[in-house]
This record gives sequence, C-alpha cells and structure tokens, in this order.
Amino acid sequence: MARRLISTGSPFETAYGYSRAVIDGDLVFVSGTTGYDYVTMTLPEDAAEQARNIFRTLDAVLTEAGSSLAHVVRAQYFVTDRTHCAPVLAVCGEVFREIRPAAGIYVVAGLLQPEMKIEIEVTARLARP
Repeated sequence: MARRLISTGSPFETAYGYSRAVIDGDLVFVSGTTGYDYVTMTLPEDAAEQARNIFRTLDAVLTEAGSSLAHVVRAQYFVTDRTHCAPVLAVCGEVFREIRPAAGIYVVAGLLQPEMKIEIEVTARLARP
C-alpha cells in the first residue's frame, strides 16, 4: 500500500508542513490534534470541551483513512496544567472505555498557542474487511 496523506484543511497543515494523518502500511498515524473546531477555527476555553472537539476531528480523520476510533492502538495526551488531567481523562474514558488503547498523559510547559490546553496524538490500524 502506498503512503497516503490526509488533511483536514487546517491552515496550520500547509503553513507548518505536516499532514493531519499519514497512512503507511496498515497503520494510521494522526498528528497531534488540538481542540479547534476547524470549520469555525474557534477554540473553547474549557479543557474538556477542547478534548471533545479533538475526538470529533480524530473520528473524522480516521473515518476518512478507512479506520475508526475503535481501531486506535496508542494515544498520547498532552496537557498544559495538571488541573486539566481529570476533566480530559474523563472525556477520554467516555470515548475509549471499551477500546482501551495503550496511552500516556504528559503535563507539558505549553503548546503552540497559549489558549491550547490539550493536544492528542493517536495511532490506529486500518479497518480490516
């Protein structure tokens, strides 16, 4: 299978030279995704709402790739403050309660923009016919 790139149309992808996702073999590598609503380019202030936006983006990207959230095998969560961990992990639990990918959460000094509170990166397998 040839390498395939997927874009959400975010201006960040072109400006910063990356793809939202790359399919290589039977794996889908989804770039770190922040909580923007990419249609309106707005970002909620609440960390849990940012996480919900991220999962909507991830779901759409994985579906376009021929995968789904159910096929995620690894997830990495980056938050900018320890106080964001509980609300963000609650949303992760809603989404991944039955899937339970290998995961880690990391408290980082900051993300690209100060209003970004969470970034999620996942790896998934393509859906098998």
